[in-house]
Amino acid sequence: MSRDKKFFDTYSLVIGALLVTAVGILVVAISTSGPSQDTDTQDGDEYQAAVAARIRPLGQVYLPGDELQAPTVETAIEPEPVVTAMSGPQVYNTACLACHGPGIGGAPILGDATAWGPRVAQGIAVLKNRAINGYTGSMGYMPPKGGRIDLSDVEIHDAVDYMISEAT
Repeated sequence: MSRDKKFFDTYSLVIGALLVTAVGILVVAISTSGPSQDTDTQDGDEYQAAVAARIRPLGQVYLPGDELQAPTVETAIEPEPVVTAMSGPQVYNTACLACHGPGIGGAPILGDATAWGPRVAQGIAVLKNRAINGYTGSMGYMPPKGGRIDLSDVEIHDAVDYMISEAT
């Protein structure tokens, strides 16, 4: 046998073995792979829509003469806020403490019976009215609702009751 013939036979044998191996790998790959994402089925349509949603651009470019489309904005339905009345101590700590804690502007200090005595003698209704509507007297100034006009009259009444109970 000639040298060229021996080389050609060996070369053909190697190419044939590689071809058989490639076909074997192709058969194994096809048999073990899952279903493809065909666009003909409904699952394929859902998959294509999901891919399109993930890769859609964040904005759009409009050229002169293009018709602009108004963006759609989804608004969430906001639940109505729950209104809860604060207790007397809570109102005192959020609104009254600033003046009635240190006694600013002639405000009677919480727990000071001598300062609260003459005011309580005028009547609790008078104190509650002054706390709601404000008061300017010889001792100082009481702003309406302690400067917190968002508080209800009941909350102010509870705060006044709390301060009077602490003074007696």
